[in-house]
Amino acid sequence: MLFDQLSLRTELLKAIKSKGYTAPTPIQAAAIPVILDGRDILARAQTGTGKTDAFVLPLVEILSHRSYIDRHPRALVLTPTRELALQVGEDIKAYARRVSLRCTVVYGGVRINPQIARLERGIDILVATPGRLLDLAEQKHLNLSRIEFLVFDEADRMLDLGFNQEILNILNLVPSERRTMLFSATYTRQIRDLAKKMLQDPEHIEVTPNNTAAESVLQKIHLVDKPNKRALLIHLITKGNWSRVLVFTRTKHGANKLTEKLVAKGINAFALHGNKSQSVRTRTLKEFKYGEIPILVATDVAARGLDISNLPYVVNYDIPGIPEDYVHRIGRTGRAGVSGIAVSLVSPAEKIYIKAIEKLLKQKISVEKVDGFTADSDVPDFVLLRPNNPTSEQKADKAIKEMVAKRNSLKQQAQTSNAKNKSFAKNSESEFRSGRKKNKTRKKKSRSRSQSHKFSKQR
Repeated sequence: MLFDQLSLRTELLKAIKSKGYTAPTPIQAAAIPVILDGRDILARAQTGTGKTDAFVLPLVEILSHRSYIDRHPRALVLTPTRELALQVGEDIKAYARRVSLRCTVVYGGVRINPQIARLERGIDILVATPGRLLDLAEQKHLNLSRIEFLVFDEADRMLDLGFNQEILNILNLVPSERRTMLFSATYTRQIRDLAKKMLQDPEHIEVTPNNTAAESVLQKIHLVDKPNKRALLIHLITKGNWSRVLVFTRTKHGANKLTEKLVAKGINAFALHGNKSQSVRTRTLKEFKYGEIPILVATDVAARGLDISNLPYVVNYDIPGIPEDYVHRIGRTGRAGVSGIAVSLVSPAEKIYIKAIEKLLKQKISVEKVDGFTADSDVPDFVLLRPNNPTSEQKADKAIKEMVAKRNSLKQQAQTSNAKNKSFAKNSESEFRSGRKKNKTRKKKSRSRSQSHKFSKQR
C-alpha cells in the first residue's frame, strides 16, 4: 500500500513526501482508514512504529475540510510528558500549516502567560500534558466544550505516571459526543478499563505483539563489573567512532556524574533529566536531534517522546528495573524501518533485571564479550593482573598475585595508620583546647579573687 491510496488531500501527500516517506507503516495503514471512516479506535503499537502520523494525518485531513472561526480548539491530543508533547506538536504543525490549521502545545515547567497569549489568538489543534491543561481550563483561559476529537497518546505511560484523576477531570470537560482515539504501547487491564469509559464501539487495532522490541533493533549484552562500565562505554564510543548515542542511566546524579567523566575524557556529552529546566531540556533535545550534541546521557524522562531519525545507538548504562522501560528505551533507535543497535552493560547484580526483560520479550538477548573489558573476556597478554577479573586472576603468575596482595595489605595498613593519626591529632587538639579553656577559667577566677581582696582592703 502507498500513501496515495489512503484518500489524503494533495497538500498532505506532498508533506509526507517531503519527509521522505513513501509507504505507510502497518499501524498507519490500519488506523488511518478507520479514523477517516468515523470510528473510535483502541490501538496498540510499540514506540517507533509511526503511530503519531497514524492519528495526525487523518485528524488534519478531517479538520481541514471544515470551516471554523472560533478560537477554541476542536481537537485535543494528550501526552504524558513535555518531551512527547513537543514532538507530537512538531509533527502536527508540519502537516497543519499545509492546510491553514493552527496548532499549539501547552505543558508545565515553563511560564504560563505566553501559552495563554497563544490560546487567545485561536487554535484548531491543542497538544497538552494533563496538569497544565487543567490549570488553563480552571483559570478560564481554555474552553474544551467544542472538542470534536480527543486523542490519548502513550495512554499506558499516562496511567503509570498517576494521571488517573486528571484524565477523569478532563473527560468531564469535553463533550460526550466526540471521536476518541486511544494509543498505547502496552495493553494492561487499566487500559482496557479506561477504553470502556471513553470509547464508543471502537475498532481494535493491534499490529505488533505485546511488549516486543522492533525487529530493526539489534540487541546485545556486555557482561561487565560495575566499576568497569565507564571504561567500557568510553572504549565503545571512541574505538567504534560512535557519533550519535543515547545513553540511559537510572538516576539524575548518575547521569551528571557519567557526563562529567565522559567530558573529562574529551567526549562531547550532555546530561538530560528532570532537574534540568524545561528550556534547557528543550534546547538539549533539539541540539541532539540535529547532531550538534553527539552523546546524550539521560534518565527515563527521554525514553518516550524522543523521535530522532537515524539514531544508530542506544546504551543501557544502567539496566531498568521495570522490563517495559527497556522496550521504550531501545525504541528510540530502529525507528521507521531504519536499523539500530541497543547495547546493555550488565553488572552481576543486574542479571536479574535482564532475566525479567528476556521473559517479557520471550527471547534471549545475545551476549558479546569485549576483550580486556567484559567479565567473560580474554585479558590481553600485556595485562599482568586485572583485579576482580576471574580470567585474569587465573592466568596471572603466583608471584605477581602475592606482590599485589602484599601491596594492597601495606596500602590498607597505611590507611588504617593515617586514620589513627588523624584521630589522635583530633583528640590532642581537643585536649589542648580543653586545657586552654581550663587555664583561662583559672586565671579569670584568680583575677576575680584578687579584685575582691583589694576591694575588701579599701573598705
